Amino acid sequence: MRRLSGRAAAAAARLPGLGTRPGRRRWFQAAVVATLLALAPSAWLWTRAPDRIGTVATAPAAPVAVVFGAGLFDGEPSPYLAGRLDAALALYRQHKVRAILVTGDNSRTDYDETDAMRGYLIGHGVPAVRVVGDYAGFETWDSCSRARRIFGVDRALLVSQRFHVRRALALCQAAGIDAYAVGVDEPHDATWYYGGLREIPGAAKAALNVWLRPDPQFLGAKEPGIARALADAVGS
Repeated sequence: MRRLSGRAAAAAARLPGLGTRPGRRRWFQAAVVATLLALAPSAWLWTRAPDRIGTVATAPAAPVAVVFGAGLFDGEPSPYLAGRLDAALALYRQHKVRAILVTGDNSRTDYDETDAMRGYLIGHGVPAVRVVGDYAGFETWDSCSRARRIFGVDRALLVSQRFHVRRALALCQAAGIDAYAVGVDEPHDATWYYGGLREIPGAAKAALNVWLRPDPQFLGAKEPGIARALADAVGS
């Protein structure tokens, strides 16, 4: 049998059984199983409700659009977040939604995704009463759970990049929202690839959230913003 040499021999010494052919086979099999287990949640998301994912053009009407935060640059929406907000604007202008819930991170006094998102939409012509802010959307599950439990959203269009909307759809459906996901196209740049890689552990966490359905980090009292926005839409 050919001997291992150099660094391979050193690695074999540290990993029990790697120095023998049966041992290497077992390690290879274990690596394959671990890879399959890591990718299984992503595969689950890809097979989930494909008829509920589309574009601004194909989206059905719903009372509310939910826009998820995606970072700020110098206090302004990042290009990816601006893409989500522009899609929500298109939905509003085409009368496919009557209110917009923006949900983001405001965990620090010097970082406020939610107000930046509200300011962007209001600055582009959406009445302030129609744009409702959730300041405790620290992650996708929190945003979905709070949308249902705090803001009373039961039917919505979810707006995010295509690499994220499947996870958002699964989580919002688990939170009790009748949801349709609107995927925003972006150039396949470094941010896009990073977002796609980030979805692998994100999918595993989503599977746990769907199973366990934990409380979000913050709950609090119910908020009337969405009800007020929809009432304003009826009256206008």
